[in-house]
Amino acid sequence: MIKFQDCVEQAGIDTSIGLRMDVSTRWNSTYLMLESALKYEKAFDILQVLDRNYKHILSQEEWRRGERICEFLEPFYDTTNMISGSSYPTSNLYFMQVWKIECILNENLCSDDDVIRDMSMRMKEKFDKYWNQYSVVLAFGAILDPRLKLVFLEFCYSKLDLSTSYDKVRNVREKIEKLYEEYASNLKGSSCSLSSNKSNILHKSRGEGSMPKKSKLYIREFEMFENESMYVAGKSELELYLDEPKVKFGQGEDFDVLSYWKLNESRFPTLSIMARDVLSIPITTVASESAFSIGGRVLTKYRSSTLPENLQMLICTRNWLHGFTLNPDDEDDCKITHEEALTAESQGASRISN
Repeated sequence: MIKFQDCVEQAGIDTSIGLRMDVSTRWNSTYLMLESALKYEKAFDILQVLDRNYKHILSQEEWRRGERICEFLEPFYDTTNMISGSSYPTSNLYFMQVWKIECILNENLCSDDDVIRDMSMRMKEKFDKYWNQYSVVLAFGAILDPRLKLVFLEFCYSKLDLSTSYDKVRNVREKIEKLYEEYASNLKGSSCSLSSNKSNILHKSRGEGSMPKKSKLYIREFEMFENESMYVAGKSELELYLDEPKVKFGQGEDFDVLSYWKLNESRFPTLSIMARDVLSIPITTVASESAFSIGGRVLTKYRSSTLPENLQMLICTRNWLHGFTLNPDDEDDCKITHEEALTAESQGASRISN
């Protein structure tokens, strides 16, 4: 095993990366095993020269197959980490992720690699079983993302099946318009009072005489101009929002869609409320389950008489204040030492060759 450590040093590999063992009960461990093993490829190549007892030698073809499988599994790993993490992803992320997975599966159904093609076929069967029809309500989340809007759905549906894309987009648009009409009818009189209260609060916070009279005049003219332009030609808030240019993705992946609607609440008073409700729909139960999985650490033998109501308050308050951090043991379960390197490599060789 000292020889392998020497090989790692000769190859100039960062030993902090570590090798990972494949765990049968954790599907993503296969990706993690391949990802880490590929970084040690040069070390294993040196080892086969120095150690005659090293028998499980991977050929260049098998290494390249490992790269292709790792590349194929990476989007699934990233999507699962995002959706099934302990955070609370908003529903605007749902449509893009499900669509991306279906596109990847369709592209690899005709892969030249037999292993990847076989995996794609079996995964596509499972995908069609659960995701044959996209959730229309969660598709609203993509429309209410100012970076995507309705044109993104048109692109996605056309890429999957051009013959049915028009009908699918029309169906989604009709339903989101109907939903908006329900909100508009229920909140018809509330938008004015909200706007008035917000204006009073802002004026109180600044002070009565802090703004010059000329500036106040310009502000009033601007508000009048904005209100007139918003409702030109009798368009609804939804139509005005869809007609506006999209926000560019250049703002980064950390775009906060809820903050966008909070900032544009005065422009779209009714639509912002609808967006808040739609975007808050949970697309996964993992975060909620994680909140109560720590119950064993809260309800200990020293707190065995805690009332259920108090226990629930403790768990929820901890979540609201601190969120969740992954248990380091969860990530370290797959890590292995250099002493287990040859065993991991031999298992990886048998999996790839089969």
